[in-house]
Amino acid sequence: MHGEIVVIKYGGSSIGSGLADVIQDVLKLQQSGWKPVLVHGGGKDITSMLSRLQIEGKFVNGLRLTDAPTLDVVEMVLRGKVNLQLVAEIQKQGGKAIGLSGVDGGMIQVRQKLPELGFVGDVKSVATELLEVAVATQYIPVVAPIGMDAQGQRFNINADEAAGAIAGALQASRCIFLTDVAGVMRQSHTQSDGQPIVADTLTRQEIESMIASGEIYGGMIPKMEACLYALEAGAQLVQIVDGRKTGILAETLIEQLPHGTKIVA
Repeated sequence: MHGEIVVIKYGGSSIGSGLADVIQDVLKLQQSGWKPVLVHGGGKDITSMLSRLQIEGKFVNGLRLTDAPTLDVVEMVLRGKVNLQLVAEIQKQGGKAIGLSGVDGGMIQVRQKLPELGFVGDVKSVATELLEVAVATQYIPVVAPIGMDAQGQRFNINADEAAGAIAGALQASRCIFLTDVAGVMRQSHTQSDGQPIVADTLTRQEIESMIASGEIYGGMIPKMEACLYALEAGAQLVQIVDGRKTGILAETLIEQLPHGTKIVA
């Protein structure tokens, strides 16, 4: 897959003790010819910091309510801790990385999502120049999901949405969401032991039906919306895989083993 771009969303719920293994996997992709772009979350670290600062964290339909004090914490944690941690680990393992946010170079332009969510933005557009220069020179861009509107106000962006928008803008061959589940569970389809099965492939129509029925709910809804957005915007294939499994990226993209759930148009 020489020269093919893969956007990898590394979820905050997955970041932790498995960090070194995930970065090793990302570097394997680069060495095999892929051009990785890493977009990260950091929800657990944000929640922890808000608690330490005695700022109450609130969510509306799976999205963090971001008032001015919360935005300060979000920026501090995403840009000042998680982003640096990922960049440092890539370079520790012999790779080249550059830490960015959607504010840098006006990369991610946003509009306010809903007044009741505060400084939470919807992606309007993605300028890809910085990302293209980075991958062309063998740097791995590591992007924190913070954007800016036309007036210069900064906004927190759902990391799934940011990854989907970046994948679409780059016309990425793959957009991979690393998360803490095996894939999208089909509660209406069970194994012999009564456990739900992981959907191999889902279409827009199936996803919309599962959201309407409550089979897909909470934080999985914006993830599904981000997958569909990425496809509509130009990404060729979107996949949700279990980021807790060591070697999952190499198995999925190099060995081409079946993992997780593929989202198709």
